[in-house]
Parts: sequence; C-alpha cells; structure tokens
Amino acid sequence: MKILVTGSAGFIGSALSIRLLERGDKIVGVDNHNDYYDPNLKELRLSRHINHPNYSHFRANIENREFVKEIFSNEKFDCVVNLAAQAGVRYSIENPNTYIDTNLVGFGNILEGCRQTKVQNLVYASSSSTYGLNTKQPFSVHHPVNHPVSLYAATKKANELMAHTYSHLYQISTTGLRFFTVYGPYDRPDMALQKFANSIMKDETIKVFNYGNHRRDFTYIDDILNGVIKVIDNPAVPDSNWDPSNPDPSSSTAPYRIYNIGNNNPVNLMDYIKELEINLGKEAKKEFLPIQPGDVPETYADISDLSDALGYQPSISVTEGVKNFSEWFIKYYETKI
Repeated sequence: MKILVTGSAGFIGSALSIRLLERGDKIVGVDNHNDYYDPNLKELRLSRHINHPNYSHFRANIENREFVKEIFSNEKFDCVVNLAAQAGVRYSIENPNTYIDTNLVGFGNILEGCRQTKVQNLVYASSSSTYGLNTKQPFSVHHPVNHPVSLYAATKKANELMAHTYSHLYQISTTGLRFFTVYGPYDRPDMALQKFANSIMKDETIKVFNYGNHRRDFTYIDDILNGVIKVIDNPAVPDSNWDPSNPDPSSSTAPYRIYNIGNNNPVNLMDYIKELEINLGKEAKKEFLPIQPGDVPETYADISDLSDALGYQPSISVTEGVKNFSEWFIKYYETKI
C-alpha cells in the first residue's frame, strides 16, 4: 500500500513508519518539525527511516490547505494515517490557537484531501482525554464523551465528529483511535516518563501531581503499533445493527469506528515511578502537588471492541516497558551531556 503518515517525525508516527516500511509499504511522511519540544529528537527519530528507498518526507504543516491539496493530488494514497496534532493537555491551556490551527483546520484539510482523491481508508489519532468528566470505569467507546476538560480533548472529540460526517456523506472509511498514555523509547520529552527520567538523572526534584494518586493505563509503543496496523488493514464498515433510536457513539450506519487502544490495566503513578527508579538506579526527589487543571485522576481502557473485532491484545507490562525505555534513555541522555 501507499500510505500517508502525518506526524512522521513524532513518537508514534516515526515508529509506525518503520514498521510499515519493514513489511513493504510505501510511506509518504509529513511533519512540520515544530519546536514544541526539542526538534533534535524529531531528527533523531527520523534518521532511522528517512533514507529508506520506500520513504519520502515533507516538512510542512497540515493546516496549509494548498500543500495538503497538492500532496493528495500528486501521490494518490491507498490509506492515510493522521497522527499530526498539537499534543499536550496542559499546553492547550497556554496556547489554544495552535490546537485550533493544527487539530481542527489541519484535520479538516486531511478529510478534504481524502474526499477529493477518493482515499478509502482514514485512520486518525483521538485520545483518552476525550472521556473528560466521565468517571465510569473502564472507559468504553460506547459511553458518551460530551464533557471534555481541556481544549486538546475537545479538538479530539471534534475530530471524531468531523470524521463521522465525511464517512456519512462520502462513504470514506474512518477509524478514530483513542490512545491511552503511550510510552517507550523516543517518546516525547513533555510526557511524564521522559520528564521524570531527565530530572532523576540530574538529581532534580520531580513534580508528582494529584499527590501521586493518579492511575494511568500506560501503553507501550509496540502494543500501540500492533493495534494501529490491524486498523490500517481492516477499514471500518457500516454497523448493520446500529439503532438510530438508541445511537451507539462508537459506530454508525456509515463506515465509521471509534476504538480504545490501551493496555487495559491501569497502574498507580507511584508504581510507574518506582519502576523508573529501579532501572535508572537512582531514587527520585519528589514534590507532591495538587491535580492540575485539565487533568483527570484515572484512565482505564476497555479494549474489548478492538480485541473482539481485530484480535488486538497488548502484551508488554509496565515492568518490561519501562526497562526498555530506560535502556534507551540512558544512552540518549549521555549524548546530551
């Protein structure tokens, strides 16, 4: 297949590009290489696959309508995986316009590109953040998600609504994946694991919000990739059992699906930190603080829909995953000092 991967210098996008190239797909990558975090890490990720003969790379913004129109017209994709987004719950409070530009305008451009060039399969990143004020656990794609608590989450919910419209009007297969706290080698510096690791190595104090009472469905990158590839290979189809008098938000009479993609096993934040301390061989200095605005105390993914439909089954424990991350991070950290 010829596949467009947006966000292809990002944590998930780069790793996905490598896996798809390894199995023989042709990949066109798009990434704007912005400075939300150290662009050198993006270059490091990209260096692993930019010279592959079946890979081509464009440094551009998906909110650039003319660029998106041109690349869709020239390349003729079989599938699109949209991972480009302005990420981060907390940053969305500080810089909301960036989220509107990339996550809403940019995603609209991707949808239009699919429509205009008759792309039959769009897979896109949603987020566990869409569950917002929901407290019923585990989080299920059959629950309504109408009460986001951050603009980031609101844009991801909006993406799901936009995708459904295009599935309904133009019969484009769209699948939204609500990622649950993805971690692993080459992950983002603004995420907890790399922030903690960096502070521990520097003997600096780590900030532990919600007084350490967070629980997260931490999901290792390899498990995420396995799920994304299953969805790429199995485009959404209309749900013949969908009932308009009792509408299920996860499917439709259109070729539309929403799936949770997580580990189905929430872990206490303090246990997560303990695994990191063990693998780095240093105890963290900790400052315990209240929960931050826009954050939620617990995430827990009900993955039964993705498991039943496509056989998705995560297999990497936090113990194994943090060990893998730590081995990578120690080498990465040494290159920076």
